[in-house]
Amino acid sequence: MTLLNDPRTRHRRLGVVVAAAGLLAALLTAGPAAATPDPGDGPAAREQVSQSDAAEAKAAIASGEIPGKDEIVHSDNIEHLANVPKEAFTGLNSDLAFQGKYAFAGNYDGFRIFDISNPKAPKTVAQVLCPGSQNDVSVSGNLLFLSTDSSRNDNSCNSTSQPATEKSSWEGMKIFDISDKANPKYVAAVETACGSHTHSLVPERRYVYIYVSSYSPSATFPDCQPPHDGISVIKVPRNAPEEAAVVNFPVLFPGEGPDGGGNPGAPTNPGVSKTTGCHDITVLPSKDLAAGACMGDGILFSIEDPEHPKVIDQVEDNVNFAFWHSATFNQKANKVVFTDELGGGGGATCNEAIGPNRGADGIYDIVGKGDDRKLVFKSYYKIPRHQADTENCVAHNGSLIPVKGKDLMVQAWYQGGVSVWDFTDSANPKEIAYFERGPLSTDTLQVGGSWSAYYYNGYIYSNDIAKGFDVLKISDRRTDPARWVHLRELNVQTQPDYFD
Repeated sequence: MTLLNDPRTRHRRLGVVVAAAGLLAALLTAGPAAATPDPGDGPAAREQVSQSDAAEAKAAIASGEIPGKDEIVHSDNIEHLANVPKEAFTGLNSDLAFQGKYAFAGNYDGFRIFDISNPKAPKTVAQVLCPGSQNDVSVSGNLLFLSTDSSRNDNSCNSTSQPATEKSSWEGMKIFDISDKANPKYVAAVETACGSHTHSLVPERRYVYIYVSSYSPSATFPDCQPPHDGISVIKVPRNAPEEAAVVNFPVLFPGEGPDGGGNPGAPTNPGVSKTTGCHDITVLPSKDLAAGACMGDGILFSIEDPEHPKVIDQVEDNVNFAFWHSATFNQKANKVVFTDELGGGGGATCNEAIGPNRGADGIYDIVGKGDDRKLVFKSYYKIPRHQADTENCVAHNGSLIPVKGKDLMVQAWYQGGVSVWDFTDSANPKEIAYFERGPLSTDTLQVGGSWSAYYYNGYIYSNDIAKGFDVLKISDRRTDPARWVHLRELNVQTQPDYFD
């Protein structure tokens, strides 16, 4: 089914608007213990929708307006090569990393290693049980890094949940030796303030620096005290990872008082998250730059001295951005795409009620030089297909598709699927390909869909929260030159210089 030139446009009733607004308000005002945004550490929530909304979803499926339950649809230039369902793990699938012929897939229960030497038939090499959301994963050389952002009773892989109000609770970074891909070994752990929701690597020859993003402090959490307006910097000796330690906590949003700096959120800025740390950071080592998506703020900073990152510019969007979630540079480092995770990843925000500018990408040009560089807003991008009110859908994790002279990106949209789009013209982004499944349910809003969709060595790999590991191939004259670019390693939050 090709719908690129025929986007779905279902008309919404007022009741849908009110219901959606109520759900988003509940998600965005949840307390820090609820681990939002992003799905929490427990099982995926199932929100019952109204009978009228359920009937509308079923009618839209019957008419062909949206794909049927679990039905796969895609543009003509996308081919679905493989799907590998979950095996040992029942938790939510999360982020992806790549090295050589291997893909590393995070899951709230641990991580899984795939042999992708044959993309049409990925094979499981290892499954490591190590519970602790989100288990965002990255790799560098013989080391694998795993984020834990749920309060545990200790730092072992046998840990259980324990309230963050207890001083003995643990959250932070875990480090594994993956020199033998079939038998990873847990070698070190580093506790960090407020845990590690996500992390980004700044790799060097002898050391790996890790920027740890975390947020939502509380006066009742002994190890996560407000204002928490910075990031933890961990230094890991490659030859002695057991000596890894926090070496700095740079404050990115200085301010007076217990609330610190950054966006104050509501009631000053209704519907916007208060900045109490960062959600995700993308580094571009070849340019000594990083872009931070920090709840209520987007920042550009210098990492020329990786232990002491320095903020260059800071922007806010108090009209259309609710939660600054992630960032992606273009290859020339004169643009940044920021994502807004409206509703925390659990809301149905890809509908007419929410509109095209919320829960979307914000494209910013970088103008000026050195410390005088500024982020200048140009436009929004959102998938041009409405989803059912039983589908969680919002802008999420993606990567560049490396083509010289073009700014192309593949991106996950949860149950909105995978979108390939062109932002070469910052003011006029457009979709060029897509892949998606129909809703998990027509009666309840269940969390699912593509968490991460990344381009690696000629193929698109997607980690679907519920359905498993997908491999896609795009055949299009605009993206075909990327097939000649091959990397030895890819952590998307550590953007490579693709053409060096």
